[in-house]
Amino acid sequence: MSDRGARLRLALPVLLVGWAALSIAIALTPGLSAATGWDVLLAAVLLAVAAALLRPLLAAFAARLGWAGVVAGWLLTQATLVYLALSVTPHIHVSGFWPAFWASWLYSILVSAGMWVVTAGDDSAVLAHLLRTTRHSRRQAAATTAPGVVMIQIDGLSAPLARWAIQAGNLPTLTRWIRSGSHTLREWHACLPATTPASQAGLLHGASGHVPAFRWLEKETGRLVVTNHPRDAEYVERGFSDGRGLLADGGVSLSNVFSGDAPISLLTMSTADRKGTRRGPSRQVSTYLVDPFGLTRSLVLTVGEMVKEVFQARRQRVRGIEPRVHRPASYVALRGVTNVLLRDLNLNLVAEHMMRGAPAVYCDFVDYDEIAHHAGPTRAESLASLDGIDWVLGTLEQLAAGAARPYHFVVLSDHGQSQGATFRQRYGTTLEALVRRLMSADGGDVVTEHDGEQWGRVRTLLAEVSGEQQAVGRLTGAVLDARDRPDATRPPQSDDLVVVASGNLGMVYLPGERRRLTLEEIESRHPRLLTGLVTHPGVGFALVRSRAGGPVVLGRDGVHHLADGRIDGTDPLAGFGPHAAADLRRHDTLPHVGDIVLNSLLDASTGEVAAFEELVGCHGGLGGWQTRPVLIHPAGWSAPGPLVGADAVHGQLVRWLEELGQRTGLTPPDQP
Repeated sequence: MSDRGARLRLALPVLLVGWAALSIAIALTPGLSAATGWDVLLAAVLLAVAAALLRPLLAAFAARLGWAGVVAGWLLTQATLVYLALSVTPHIHVSGFWPAFWASWLYSILVSAGMWVVTAGDDSAVLAHLLRTTRHSRRQAAATTAPGVVMIQIDGLSAPLARWAIQAGNLPTLTRWIRSGSHTLREWHACLPATTPASQAGLLHGASGHVPAFRWLEKETGRLVVTNHPRDAEYVERGFSDGRGLLADGGVSLSNVFSGDAPISLLTMSTADRKGTRRGPSRQVSTYLVDPFGLTRSLVLTVGEMVKEVFQARRQRVRGIEPRVHRPASYVALRGVTNVLLRDLNLNLVAEHMMRGAPAVYCDFVDYDEIAHHAGPTRAESLASLDGIDWVLGTLEQLAAGAARPYHFVVLSDHGQSQGATFRQRYGTTLEALVRRLMSADGGDVVTEHDGEQWGRVRTLLAEVSGEQQAVGRLTGAVLDARDRPDATRPPQSDDLVVVASGNLGMVYLPGERRRLTLEEIESRHPRLLTGLVTHPGVGFALVRSRAGGPVVLGRDGVHHLADGRIDGTDPLAGFGPHAAADLRRHDTLPHVGDIVLNSLLDASTGEVAAFEELVGCHGGLGGWQTRPVLIHPAGWSAPGPLVGADAVHGQLVRWLEELGQRTGLTPPDQP
């Protein structure tokens, strides 16, 4: 649909909703009055005209003032426009600015709710909004026939679930692509650890071997690395970036953990704290924030999402659905932010850079992953979030028709998720407490990191705000400094026991040495520890490194020697899939692996695991669907071979970009 056609189609509904909303706002706000409804209609028309003429200028001005200016613009722009429109309309009384200020908020909320009702199931409103707010970028972009690629990551979506949802027709856009033959769905294998940071290090940089878990301890330095902290993400990327990442040739990184060496990187953890990068908001973000169809609409829908979460959590409790976990108030807010606010912001950012003609865009949508963690990977609310991302794909597909270059779409995930009651729910204790008890007389404190994965998305947004040298920046910076420390009271010391969890993958770092301990040293210093762990019903196996025999996997009834494949007794890796031994052999070679690597049980009858965190849906270790992500790409592209590991997928994505004529400006890897 063209820009003009979309706007004409919506003109009458928008005017009617605005008229009704302004009438209610005037009627309910003291200090405002109108003689007749026709006077309010005239004010609504004047308000629409003033908004069309002045809001782009106000958004651009706010962007120049930085984040503080944008926040002020969000608070005051609509109020100023309402005040001006009401003041010049005959037969409408305005006693001052503040009545108009409060009326503008009521008006914006009512318009957001009204347009949501009027346009339910109709993408034209959002499409028209995106076409309107990106018209400046479209006019400046140079037309070209060279195709671009938009890569949308659906965080946490497994290939089996994707196939089921597409076959059921629950994802209209993806279903249409697959059924029409325009796209092909493939499964790939996510090597251990099956986490977003490890997979994105591979997908975006071909460097997954630098990330042993979601969080880990560097025993040499005592640094506890948590990859959803911007400072840690930057530190990790700095260790493997070679300037030739997936997005290095003019690409755009949006809402990722790592940047792919993109020259433009927004809401990306590894660049949020980087010195010398732009801290202020882009023009598109400013427009999104000061437009009532932008942030205010998203906030209204965010509140609706939070109410829905409260209802759905209660329904799980009342119906006795198991397994389930407690869904605290903090998660209620987090779900609203990730499932509405960040999704809308990401949609606007992708749209802006498509209209600018970016050759490659990579954006991570975390909606499904976050809800699946707390509700379960196949529960109704999790599947509903997939429908929301599918709607984003359909909207971007329509928007691409108006871009300065043709675009191909690739949809992929970084890992899947596996379900199950948590370790603590099953056994009444945490992994940390179990390790401490088995070490009992050895003493030592336990240092743990309980930050949820998706809080990093909020932290990244705040980190970009904190870069401003304004009062709001200093305030949020102080908060982030406190949260970014590995432990709120002190960093880990050499005599600390450090236990970290990434889903159903746990790593134990024993005190006493600034290096990885061997099996023989562990047995000598803590003779009860390994036996107690591998015989616990919640532990599937333990990986340790023997001084004599290299990496070995210990199970309740057997040992798997990874160096030569020899198995004594019952294979502890039986049931964990054909890649289990290779994954563990590789994982043993990664830097900063724990002295002991633990994987939870795997229920052979249900495919369920037991997360060492309080998450009903998890990923990180082995077992279930968590290592079975998906890749959906245009059917006409060259067919890849078996894709084992995120690095292999990175290599295939790079080949596709090169076949499309991209990455020609990069220095070959063998040249300085």
